[in-house]
This record gives sequence, C-alpha cells and structure tokens, in this order.
Amino acid sequence: MQNIAVFGSGSGSNAENIIRFFSESSDVKIGPLVSNTSKSRFRLIAEANAIDYLEFDNTAFENEIDLIIENLQEYKTDWIVLAGFLRKIHPKLIQAFENRIINIHPSLLPQYGGPGMYGMRVHQAVFDHNETESGITVHFVNEHFDEGEIIAQKKVNVETCANPDEIRAKVQELEQLYFPQIINDLIQ
Repeated sequence: MQNIAVFGSGSGSNAENIIRFFSESSDVKIGPLVSNTSKSRFRLIAEANAIDYLEFDNTAFENEIDLIIENLQEYKTDWIVLAGFLRKIHPKLIQAFENRIINIHPSLLPQYGGPGMYGMRVHQAVFDHNETESGITVHFVNEHFDEGEIIAQKKVNVETCANPDEIRAKVQELEQLYFPQIINDLIQ
C-alpha cells in the first residue's frame, strides 16, 4: 500500500481528480490532504471524501517543519504530491521524502517556471510570448522552484488561443487527463 499526502493552497481540482482516480485502488491510499491556508477548498474536499485534513500556516511550514514531518510519518506517508501548493518546500521536508515529492507545473519547464510563476501568471507569459504550445510538467521537487528532475511532460497546441484563459483551459484539460496516471505510473 502506497500512502500519498496531497498538498495544496487553492481550489483543489487536481486533488479531487487524484482522489477520484485512486478511489477504487487497493494499492494506493490518498491522505492526508494538507494545506497552508484555510482559504483553500482542501478541508471541504477532505470532509466530502472522508480523508484526514491537516492545516499548517506558512510560519509552521518554515519554523515547525519537524512537526509537519512527524505528522506525515504518523500517516506512514510514502509520497507527497503538490497539487497547486503555493509555497517553497523546506529542505528538511525534501530530505525526509527524497525523490518522493512531486509537483505539477502548468508549463513546459524549464520555460515559465521559478519564483512567482504559477497559475494565470504562467498562462499570461505563454500568451505574451506568442508560444505555439504549452502544457504540463510533472517533476520531482528539489530545493529550487521548478528545477527538479522532469518525470513527464504533456503538450497542447495553443496557437489559436485568443487569450490566457483559453490557454489555461487547455492546460487544465491536460492536468485532469494525465496527472493521476503519471502519479500511478511513477509509484507502481
């Protein structure tokens, strides 16, 4: 049994998709869901799916990382999946889960990654640079934003997109289609 903790800061659409994908699996258990803000939908998603929920504010993610690691170990966490988690991962957490923390980024890294590059900022940059394709990158997390070893990339043509919202919609389709399967392929 592989136990996956899912971290997020936002709407939780990728978390919901991951939960759905693995709901019938006897090999994978999702939980806990972990957030750094009460403004995310993670608590609601956890309650709706009978999954444990942990919340630590940004100060805890910086100064109480040992407590967070301890909590994850109590859940026998094997993997951490970042699904819209808008915070740099503490080096101690990276060490504790070396090559077992994965992230999804809404561009074809190394393009449009790094500090401050998330969500619509990425899609706006892709649009502003008249890129013909965009996509998703699933990668291991290291001590630098969006620089960990790439696990998989999926591309989509964005030439005909009239605005960043259309790019976002196409990239989110890729996330929904491929992210859980990439996770499954990696951990099996």
